[in-house]
Amino acid sequence: MGPFAKTPKPPYYAVIFTSQRTQTDNTGYEEMAVMMEKLVFAQPGFLGVESTRDADGFGVTISYWQSLEDIRNWKQNEDHLVAQEKGKQVWYEQYVTRICRVEREYSLNEL
Repeated sequence: MGPFAKTPKPPYYAVIFTSQRTQTDNTGYEEMAVMMEKLVFAQPGFLGVESTRDADGFGVTISYWQSLEDIRNWKQNEDHLVAQEKGKQVWYEQYVTRICRVEREYSLNEL
């Protein structure tokens, strides 16, 4: 998997998760991230993901989905709910989730 998600022709949906990690407790974060990555790739309607985080803990993850229903189903996944709660309690100082419909896309080179 490269750094760019391979998405179909629009329209489709993007979930933009912007976050600031806490500086205190990282226990279990990497393990949970690996588990969530494996789980999300098996979710119906999941198209791909792009993610980055800087040295100060500020990160942006964009996941791509076929439909709003697919996004809702992922948000309600039991294992994902556990990760969300741990994120709220321990791993994130702040976060914002935005859901967008991708109407068009273009690139320098075909991906």
